[in-house]
Amino acid sequence: MCALFGLLYALLAPRYYTVQSVLRPAAIKDLDELNHLGIYKLSPKQALAQVGATLDSYENRLAFFRQHPQLFADLAQPGRTLEQTFEAFNDEAFKLLQPDPKKPEGTSPYVGLQLTYPEALDGVEIVNSFVNFSLTNVQKEIAADLDTLIGNRLSQLDKKIAAARASYEASKEIKIAKLTEADVLKRAELNDELAALRQQLRTRRDNRINQLNEAIRIATSLGISKPTTPSSLGAPEITGQGSVIRTEVNNQQIPLYFMGSEALEAERKALLARRSDDFTEPRIAQIARELKLLEHNRQIEVLKSRENEDLFLKDLAGWREEAARLRSLQFDAGSLKLVAIDQRAVEPRQPIKPKKALIVALALVLGGMLGVFVALVRNLRRPVAAI
Repeated sequence: MCALFGLLYALLAPRYYTVQSVLRPAAIKDLDELNHLGIYKLSPKQALAQVGATLDSYENRLAFFRQHPQLFADLAQPGRTLEQTFEAFNDEAFKLLQPDPKKPEGTSPYVGLQLTYPEALDGVEIVNSFVNFSLTNVQKEIAADLDTLIGNRLSQLDKKIAAARASYEASKEIKIAKLTEADVLKRAELNDELAALRQQLRTRRDNRINQLNEAIRIATSLGISKPTTPSSLGAPEITGQGSVIRTEVNNQQIPLYFMGSEALEAERKALLARRSDDFTEPRIAQIARELKLLEHNRQIEVLKSRENEDLFLKDLAGWREEAARLRSLQFDAGSLKLVAIDQRAVEPRQPIKPKKALIVALALVLGGMLGVFVALVRNLRRPVAAI
């Protein structure tokens, strides 16, 4: 009887199958285009680990479950929500395959996904579709990361350019301010020097007039109207006595009144009529020239007249070149081969449970043991024959 029950259970019990897909690191050349961009680095091992994390992600599995309800229609049960159905199936059915960390390091890295499923489900389609779904999601993540990195690089370049422009504007304004201040200071110093020189010349002229006035009075009192010399002052008396040869040696300056009152009055008249003493001092002409040059600072005018100031930014050309390169980057993440699919899920040859031979064998053993036990009990309960 036990053997019969075991046989019936083995024939009628739900059958469960297992399938798996194994992924290994991609070749370096498969990721070369991505790495060659210079802003995103991804090694084959990193790509495999990222795919493995996505395969093991609860959110990723739930998203696949929601987007492919036709593959899980036979799991629906009354009174259970979609999430509850998925959670029960996810806990029991999926298993992530990875190398044993205790094994030698020479073991080739891989990531696999194993699914144990009832006969009603298409396990092969579920595993292969889920692997493709996960790979697509990782590709989308890389594309999003790439766009973010490019956007961040462009934003940094824009900030650098803006900062460089601001720095240039500030330095230009500072330079203009320094040049203007220097011109103002120079102009003030020249005007002060000019005023001092004119005052000096005016004082010198007034002093000369006073000297002339004094000399005129002396010359008038001495009766000197024409220019003469000290030795000539007593000439009429000496010439009356005979011929005289005069020799005058004098290292001292002859007093001004010896010029005679006529010459002195003429000079005084000219000095009183003078309206400006500028022509008497060469330095005044030099100051006028320098003041004229200060009316227009050509360096300031050139700085203010620059139309394209970006040309004067030191690193702008390199930044613009980098920005143009980033904007021109075109990368199809959908064609990126992240991993090498070493094994795809295929139809299993036989279920993993129930194991018919084992169940029938156990049933036969239990049946035999039960038969022996019953026989012993019946034999013990039989009455003993009289001697």
